[in-house]
Amino acid sequence: MLKCLPVFILLLLFFGTVGAQKKTDSITTHPVTDTVAKPSPVDSAINHTPADSVVKHPPDSVKKILVKDTVAKQLLDTNPRHVSADSVMKPAKDSAARHQPIKNIPKKAPTGAVIKRSPVKTLSDERYNALLKGDDIDNLSLVAEINNYPHPDKALKYKVQLGLNPGQITKLKDISAALHRKKVEMGENIIKNEKMLDSLFSGHKVVDGTIIFYTNRYGLYQGEIRTAILMACYKTEDILSAVQIRKLASLEQAVK
Repeated sequence: MLKCLPVFILLLLFFGTVGAQKKTDSITTHPVTDTVAKPSPVDSAINHTPADSVVKHPPDSVKKILVKDTVAKQLLDTNPRHVSADSVMKPAKDSAARHQPIKNIPKKAPTGAVIKRSPVKTLSDERYNALLKGDDIDNLSLVAEINNYPHPDKALKYKVQLGLNPGQITKLKDISAALHRKKVEMGENIIKNEKMLDSLFSGHKVVDGTIIFYTNRYGLYQGEIRTAILMACYKTEDILSAVQIRKLASLEQAVK
């Protein structure tokens, strides 16, 4: 019995060593789940770095830039021809200044194109302005011109083509200036006469004598204008030579 005891102890030690080795292999092959599942401090630090925090929760300045970029992209996608990213990124103050209404600057009327409104009901705007300026809109010189008595203004217009000498030019300018003064004077008288007639009729103050008086005056003023025009044509024919008169007629015909 005592002889078998050492053998038995050796067997126990052998089987104990084998069992311990198997247990170690089992732990190595199948580690405990709890141990693996728990994150280590290093892993936690890696998973929650400050960079991730910035990305997930950006500061206000980053948010504003992101919003501007988003708006700019949307506008460019919607209408790329008329919207630029720079226009979106400009401050609101520039946008407000750009959209302020522009004050209308009154344009100056070209010289000679100002038309005054007629204060007289019986005179149109065209006739009223012609009387003020001394313009002959009734062509009162026609009877003279078709019979080769030129108008002084037309002779001066073609003074180079006609070869007018200095003496002729001076005389024709004097005739033209006197004619213009007479037409303006009579034009103002006609306007006053028309105002008086309108006032008398609108106020029901007319009688036979007033009608005769003011209508005769109207004829007198018109006659004065026509007399001045025809006399000017008559004097112009006396200043020009026959060759110059024919040349002026051909020039006028070429313009028509």
